[in-house]
Amino acid sequence: MSEKKKTRIYGINLEKIFKSATPYYAILVDEDGNPLSGKEIHFNIVNTDYSSTTSSDGSAFLKINLNPKTYTIIMSFKGDSEYLPSETKSKIIVKPKPKAKPKPKAKPKPQPKPKPKKLTREEIIKKYPLRAYPVSDEVIIDVKDLTMEFDLSKERVDNLKEYIIRAIKREIPPKTKFKALNHVSFKVRKGERLGVIGFNGAGKSTLLKILSGVMKATEGEVKVKGNVAPLLELGAGFDHNYTGSENIFLNGSILGYTRDFLEEKYDEIAEFSELGEFLEVPIKNYSSGMKAKLGFSIATVVSPDILILDEVLSVGDVKFREKSTRKLESLMKKGVTVILVSHSIEAIRKICNTALWLDHGKVMDYGEVDKVCDKYIEAAKNASRAQLANIKLN
Repeated sequence: MSEKKKTRIYGINLEKIFKSATPYYAILVDEDGNPLSGKEIHFNIVNTDYSSTTSSDGSAFLKINLNPKTYTIIMSFKGDSEYLPSETKSKIIVKPKPKAKPKPKAKPKPQPKPKPKKLTREEIIKKYPLRAYPVSDEVIIDVKDLTMEFDLSKERVDNLKEYIIRAIKREIPPKTKFKALNHVSFKVRKGERLGVIGFNGAGKSTLLKILSGVMKATEGEVKVKGNVAPLLELGAGFDHNYTGSENIFLNGSILGYTRDFLEEKYDEIAEFSELGEFLEVPIKNYSSGMKAKLGFSIATVVSPDILILDEVLSVGDVKFREKSTRKLESLMKKGVTVILVSHSIEAIRKICNTALWLDHGKVMDYGEVDKVCDKYIEAAKNASRAQLANIKLN
């Protein structure tokens, strides 16, 4: 009788995630490592016996329901006429099914801001009635390649003697050039209302002074047809030591009015200014609103061809601002051309039909007032606090 061969059962330590049934495999081989098929393998787990027959590759398969826990499984072969018995132990670790992590809520995609509805001509006129007044095709102001440079000195010389001494010693530092306006070009038609906008230091007031004839440009050409009534900085054209009454004649003469004409219109100017007895008080004691009232009353006593306003409508009491707007409206009805500088974009939209946007002396945009103002407001998001001081974007 031949000697029986030794056998060996191979099992594995198994980790499984809990399911309704946990599968487990065992492999039976002889002493030479050859798989044994058709042999009965016994599985003992939790004191319960199970059995399964090996397949051609020597593997036996057990499928059993197990709750989450660690188990010891004993696998054994009882032996037969050819093979000796064998036994082995393994562990089965059944883990609970992990809780599903809640899916992160998807962040809502930012919705693009709806584009503002484009207003029709009728809707624009209804919202801004002052835009209804017609504009002629005649060009009344033609500005070509306008440049204004200023000399900036790093040191101040207080008197002629000191200047001569420094000049002899060659201690006067070279002056630097500053361009307040840099190759500005645009045209204004008769009856047009042009709004000039820009951050602080853009060159707006410098432009108005050149158009008014107060300053002469460094380069470029400016053609102006008709008489100009400028209202620039508060107090411009006034002698602060003179009374309001005396300044009516002084400022009026600067605007080209004769003394006889001013005497004829004196009561009308005085009444519109609402200054009363303050007309006999020196201008140096006036508030900014009082100066604005007097200047506006003198400039608009007749209908100029061109009215230039630099922030004048933003000072004074509410009643006088409304009164000034009505007066301005009456002038616009007569076809007066208006050039307005204002830090209030709403005032620009209300009065003007075209806009000129300046930035550091250069033209950034020029055209239909709403389009230019919208671009300006968008650019203001990146402007500094100093640039936006006193500017009203809404």
